[in-house]
Amino acid sequence: MSAEFTLSAGGYTAVVTARAAALRRLTFDGRDLVVPFPEGGPIPDYRGIIAAPWPNRIADGKYSFDGVDHQLPINEPERDTALHGLAFPLDWTPKESDAGSLTLTCAVGPTAGYPFVLELEARYVLDEAGLHTSVSAVNAADIDAPYGVCPHPYLVAGSSPLDQWVLEFAADSFLEVTPDRLLPVGVVPTDGHAFDFRAAKAIGSTEIDHAFTAIAFDGGLARLSLRDPAGTGVGISWDESCPWLQIHTADKPTPIPSRIGLAVEPMTCPPDAFNSGTDLIRLEPGARHTASWSIYAL
Repeated sequence: MSAEFTLSAGGYTAVVTARAAALRRLTFDGRDLVVPFPEGGPIPDYRGIIAAPWPNRIADGKYSFDGVDHQLPINEPERDTALHGLAFPLDWTPKESDAGSLTLTCAVGPTAGYPFVLELEARYVLDEAGLHTSVSAVNAADIDAPYGVCPHPYLVAGSSPLDQWVLEFAADSFLEVTPDRLLPVGVVPTDGHAFDFRAAKAIGSTEIDHAFTAIAFDGGLARLSLRDPAGTGVGISWDESCPWLQIHTADKPTPIPSRIGLAVEPMTCPPDAFNSGTDLIRLEPGARHTASWSIYAL
């Protein structure tokens, strides 16, 4: 069984697992802010994980970097992609821990398809303003490394069905994807589209599994709010290291429970960035990259 760590502050409680440095549970005054998962078992649907060294998927698990072709293991066989990086199966090591903060570390690579070495550090801090997370990556090898990262929480606004939740975030564009493999086609404006949530509106029956961009940052932060008509809500903010945002309404076929939370994933780069190069981070030897975000009750 993977170890886990409980943080408490200001009415909030967070539970983080060593496996995948995953946020297993986050509550405020006993109310779930993310879809939890059971202690000790597998992590369903990548809930709460840190996806690194790439977010989302890589087509066919293949990419070329500095003229060298690489083949990653396929872990999403139904779409023939490499999904959500290499860090999520790993048990991260605690570096520091107290009642309101936790730092976990892990090393990624060299491994099949990723002949690079990264030292990752995830820091969680809980206070009266919510849960604040930062993930840093240091290139520990002597060659440049491709890199990207995102969190994978499924937010919960309240007890009403997801269709009734009111969503708002400022993104002018989204990435159209192929319906079968969810691979990039091209960026299109949200203006006039069902995916336009620049003004708050109910999600309704809209199905989303897309990355958004051209995001508005105010004072260095972007924000998303998700509110239940019953009066509760949850918010997430993130810094300019993440110019992309994956939104997924968690649609599942019967009899699997469907639309039980809204996946909200601030990403440093879009899907398949290892091939497109779009916003792909090139970490030079010894270089560090840090991305940060916060989740809080509304």
